[in-house]
Parts: sequence; C-alpha cells; structure tokens
Amino acid sequence: MVYGVGLARGMGVTLKTLIGPAFTVQYPDRRVGLIGAARAYGISTPGLIFKRPIKAMRAVLGLERIDVRPAQAARFRGNEFTWYEDRCTGCASCAKYCPLGIIKIVTLPGGTNVQEGESYALDTFEIDTGRCMFCALCVEACPYDALHMGSNFERANYQRMGLVLSKRDLVNQPKHPSTWYRPQMELLDYSPFADELDDFKQAGRHETPSVERLTRRWVEDRRTSEVNEADEAVED
Repeated sequence: MVYGVGLARGMGVTLKTLIGPAFTVQYPDRRVGLIGAARAYGISTPGLIFKRPIKAMRAVLGLERIDVRPAQAARFRGNEFTWYEDRCTGCASCAKYCPLGIIKIVTLPGGTNVQEGESYALDTFEIDTGRCMFCALCVEACPYDALHMGSNFERANYQRMGLVLSKRDLVNQPKHPSTWYRPQMELLDYSPFADELDDFKQAGRHETPSVERLTRRWVEDRRTSEVNEADEAVED
C-alpha cells in the first residue's frame, strides 16, 4: 500500500478545479466591454459607437452593465403563482390541500347555472407567499388546472403584506406559468421565459365539452353498448 496516493488524487481534483473555467454567474447584471455591449443590444460595434455614443463610451470605460437572466428550466418553480380566473370554480381544493393554510378563498352565489347547481362567484382569492414553502401541492390538487406555479423569483419586499398575492395581483400579472406538473404545456413547446400564455384554454388539460361533442359521445357509447349486448346474446 502506497501512502499519499489518496492525498495526491485529492489535490489533483483541487488543481483541476483551480485552473478550469469559472462557473460564477454575475447577477442581476454584469459589466461588458464594447463588443459585449454591442452584442447585448443587437447591433454592430460601429453601430453602437455612432448610434449610442454614450453607451459605447461607458462600455470602453468598463461602466456599462447589462441585465443577466440565469438559465432556468421550464419546470422551475418560482416564488409566485399564475392563476386563470376563467378556469377556477371556487371549489377550494387548493386551500384544502395546502399544508400551511396560506390560501384564502371566499365565494358567493354566482347567480349562473342555477338549474344545474348554482356556480360560485369568487370574492376573495389570496396566497400568502411569505409563509409558502412552494411545495406545489395546491397545483397538484387543482382539478381544473386553474392554478400554476410561476416562473419569477424576483419578489423581494420590505413589507410582509407585500408578499400576499391578492386576486387583483393574480389577475393583472403577466401569465408565465411554469410547466411543472403541466405536461400539456411541454407538448406545445411552451417556454415561460420566452412566451406569455394568456389563453386559459391552452393552460388546461381539459375543457367543458360542447353539446355536439357530448351528443357524439353519447351516440358512440350507445352503439358500443348495443354491440356488446348483441355479442352476449349470440354467446348465450
């Protein structure tokens, strides 16, 4: 047994890491030179000098900074939520499954679909992200794909109440849902960092079937039932 081999291997790994390329990402911005600034603004270097001389001078002096967006997977779960009001029925499944009880839902009689069992109208829908651990159980529990994990994580705030997402916040914020637990979005090649998904129909796995579709399905089921009964009669 040769002593010191393990030490030499360990130091070799350290030396390899020392002289290898760095993986540090400058966030939220980084300094760029003249060429880097031109590339970031999508123009040529001479174009930057003549069209944006101040930025070109700042880049030469090493003072120009550009925003940096870290590379994220489409399934990344940010510290926000995306909610589609048109898909929500107020069933409160998300609030029931939340282990911390941070989702508050208040519903009222909606006055619609009275004959079929009156639909609810949402008066309050709040999520306290200041206490949320982002386990996404609420997203899994939602039977209508109305609630999604968001993709943004830049929501730092000096006031805890500023971390509460109200119904107005959820309705008005841009729709960039994460594809986590939403395979239908991945089939559409959707990227939450490049696209905005405003269409609530594309956000869900299922839609309310039309009358024509229900009729067609009823006819097909009836035909299948009749065929099965005929086969059983022949066998008897």
